[in-house]
Amino acid sequence: MKYFHLVWAALFRRKTRTFLTLASIMAAFLLFGLLDGIRTSFAQLGQNADGAQRLQTASKLSFIETLPLSLQARIAAIDNIEAVTHANWFGGAYQDPKNQLFTFAVAPNYLDLYPEMDVDPAQVEAWKRSRTGILVGDTMMKRFNWEVGQRIPLQSTIYPNSDGSLNWEFDIVGVLRAKDKKSAGFTEALILMHYDYFAESSPYIDGDVGWYISRVSDVRRSDAAAKAIDALSANSPHETKSMSEQAAMASQLKQMADIGLIVGSIMGAVFFTLLLLTGNTMAQAVRERTSELAVLKTIGFSSTSVLGMVLAESMLMVVIGGVLGLGLAAVIGPAASAGSGGMISLPPVGLQSWMLGLALMLGIGLLVGALPAIRAMRLNIVDALAGR
Repeated sequence: MKYFHLVWAALFRRKTRTFLTLASIMAAFLLFGLLDGIRTSFAQLGQNADGAQRLQTASKLSFIETLPLSLQARIAAIDNIEAVTHANWFGGAYQDPKNQLFTFAVAPNYLDLYPEMDVDPAQVEAWKRSRTGILVGDTMMKRFNWEVGQRIPLQSTIYPNSDGSLNWEFDIVGVLRAKDKKSAGFTEALILMHYDYFAESSPYIDGDVGWYISRVSDVRRSDAAAKAIDALSANSPHETKSMSEQAAMASQLKQMADIGLIVGSIMGAVFFTLLLLTGNTMAQAVRERTSELAVLKTIGFSSTSVLGMVLAESMLMVVIGGVLGLGLAAVIGPAASAGSGGMISLPPVGLQSWMLGLALMLGIGLLVGALPAIRAMRLNIVDALAGR
């Protein structure tokens, strides 16, 4: 662009104002990058080849309602179901209630349905032999400096044990690792304990489980298998809802919070505020340069050229701030994932986020620059030079 030097000079005519505006734009797009990473992270739960073969069956009323253990054999007898296991939420915490851990009480065959979880075979056998044994995600091991063979206390935020207290003790017998590092965030933050020990030690279980996981032989007939599972308990006190693992996770998250709505609402408020801020900045910048724009027209610059320069200034300001913000998000996201001990898993700012971000930058730049640019294009030279 042959007028770029003029656009650049106009942009930094008031350096303090420009840098403060750039900081605001950068903060907005930093927030966009991080929140879009969170949304993407939740959306990708269960999206893998193994997850496509799994159905999750939980209470139709709420995922916190339990189901009878006797249902497992009936599910296993359904056509296209090749394996069934069950799990229950334990609600564990270590040392401090703030240190919440993803702790599940699971059946002995739970790992058979999750081949993406990598555990040493000897450790799996040790876990099956140990009544109080647990398998701990690699991230949790590093976070608390635990070692295999160590006995650790956990607190259940829900279930008391046989002596009426919420304090439990377990023996670490193995380490959970993810075969695919893209899914390591959740897998390596898990703790798996024995359901049998859990049921025997807590008076509140009474032969119930939290949910069932089934593996289908033919993914194309998954919907039929899900309907057949739900038909087993239709019109009973324990009606179920079966769906793919990805859909089940999304449903459970929506019962707690609609992540997409929350992210969209926050970003809508942020970008609306950004529109007002940058719009005011551009209007003020053009108003201050009224006589200078009149001089440009006097020496031969067309109205279209003036319009283009003001729009270019507006878009350049938003793009610079936006790129810096997204670049910062690309650095902070992985750092936050590493520093959270696996509790937060933010994927890198991907191509889709960059493309959406750039589209927003250009759109905001055009929108906030449109009115000042049109005003500059329609500027009357005589009136502008006269200060009217």
